[in-house]
Amino acid sequence: MPSNVISTDVELRRPPATRYQGSKHKLLEALCGQFSQLEFETALDAFAGTGSVAYALKSLGKLVTANDVLRSNHITSLALVENSRTTLCDAAVEKVLSPRSGRRYDDLIARNFAGIYFTDEENQQLDVLAQNISRLTDRYQRAIAYYALFQACIAKRPYNLFHRRNLYMRTADVQRSFGNKATWDTPINEHFRRHAAAANGAVFESSLCKASCGDVMDVDGDFDFVYIDPPYINGKGVGVDYRDFYHFLEGLCDYGGWEANIDRRRKHLPLTRVESPWTNPSQIESAFEELFARFADSILAVSYRSDGIPGIEGLATQLGRFKRRVTVVALRRYQYALSKNGKSQEMLLIGR
Repeated sequence: MPSNVISTDVELRRPPATRYQGSKHKLLEALCGQFSQLEFETALDAFAGTGSVAYALKSLGKLVTANDVLRSNHITSLALVENSRTTLCDAAVEKVLSPRSGRRYDDLIARNFAGIYFTDEENQQLDVLAQNISRLTDRYQRAIAYYALFQACIAKRPYNLFHRRNLYMRTADVQRSFGNKATWDTPINEHFRRHAAAANGAVFESSLCKASCGDVMDVDGDFDFVYIDPPYINGKGVGVDYRDFYHFLEGLCDYGGWEANIDRRRKHLPLTRVESPWTNPSQIESAFEELFARFADSILAVSYRSDGIPGIEGLATQLGRFKRRVTVVALRRYQYALSKNGKSQEMLLIGR
């Protein structure tokens, strides 16, 4: 069996592996084993992230819409979910990686982010790559190139995040008990080539699938099945703010508007904050209620952690107000980067 195919009651494809926090890549077999017991044709991955679940459902022949509020995640879903034919050839890859003769490049990253996330040389490379990619005319080729750039950047970051000003963790000449120095020391161009090839290998023809970018409540259309994997709020009331964790990727794909939106009051120079009920413990229950009501006619599947706010029992009760039958399944124990809670478990709630 090919390495990108996993086996449950049916066969489905895995998308390329990612270091993105919260990705369900390692849970696809368990999730799709549950989904295979449901009857549906159209599906919405409401908080798609890097699109792992949407991609798997696409491989099963479902008509999938992958939605995410972050532009960088939307671009990833364009490359891997909506795109069914286009690849980025080797010549195009090398063209992206090379400064164009006679062109004057902005030095936005080198000028603003020196000593924060990447070395000076890497910052200069990223300035070139971001501006070269933005000029690709084919939207799917452009999406694959951005995807490769995102993954290359994540691979070279301690904890795979952009939440701290911590370049020193990579560059200090000390003995380390974490991280992968060989990966950190691998040039950006090599990472880019590898991830572009992985994305190319993940492209396959399928029925019409879509990628959308925006608030889930604004997604048009009706769906037989809606998968809901929102940001997680832990028992202390601290939510996972993906925009803050991956603000640098958001900047890369909005190069022209990036500088004006940098929050210079904070040392790691993220984007200015955008409030969301999905990261607010006082608003999260109302957000779930509104979402369940919006898609009350769909089969609803919710991924959440066992120790979060709201609790699983309360979430099941909420879902039960819209669905006659609610099933709660414990999938597996899984610890994310920076998490000190090894007892938390991935849970899946299904309402039908």
